[in-house]
Amino acid sequence: MTHKLITMAAALALAAAAQAQAPLGPDFTAPAVAMQPSGGPAKGASYVVDPTHTFVNYEMGHYGTTTNRGRFSTTEGMVQIDPAGANGKIDITMDMTSINTGVDLLNRHVQSKDFFNVAAFPTARFQADKIAFAGDKVAEVGGTLTLMGQTKPILLKASRFNCYLNPLIKRQVCGGDFETTVERSQWGILWGLNFGFEDKVKLLVQVEAINLKP
Repeated sequence: MTHKLITMAAALALAAAAQAQAPLGPDFTAPAVAMQPSGGPAKGASYVVDPTHTFVNYEMGHYGTTTNRGRFSTTEGMVQIDPAGANGKIDITMDMTSINTGVDLLNRHVQSKDFFNVAAFPTARFQADKIAFAGDKVAEVGGTLTLMGQTKPILLKASRFNCYLNPLIKRQVCGGDFETTVERSQWGILWGLNFGFEDKVKLLVQVEAINLKP
């Protein structure tokens, strides 16, 4: 992504956040503006991922009891819809150093060589060239996840998707919740497999992207 697009993404995201948090009265609430539907993604449009509304959550079971959870942030991303509105491309970079489990000791462990080795691989990347639509909504996205230097195919299925006219920045925003289940061993993450930590990891992705054209 070019520096110009990164700057634009940050500016749009900050504008929305600033307006939403502007003090409008003693209770400091955002304006009560109804969401305005805007159909599906615009044909031939380019969308910049909003890092303030785009995160990846993971869930991994251990010892057959509770589920370990964590979240990491995105740094930049683009979504391009083809002229026919029937396919597109996605390119999103994720900040693996931002992993947060809610427990400091666990944060340091999953960032270590035992798991994501963020010192050597500070970013991950998702790239897709297959966007399947059901009507005007995205149903699933097929692409690759590059993690710890390994690139493997994954398929994300939408559990919800919508586009709307954001009343704060006056632009169309599209986004949704997506999920998939992967085997971490495919990327060489083997710690704990022989004593109770599961191989299968569920990825829950929330993403919003802003149309570059007003």
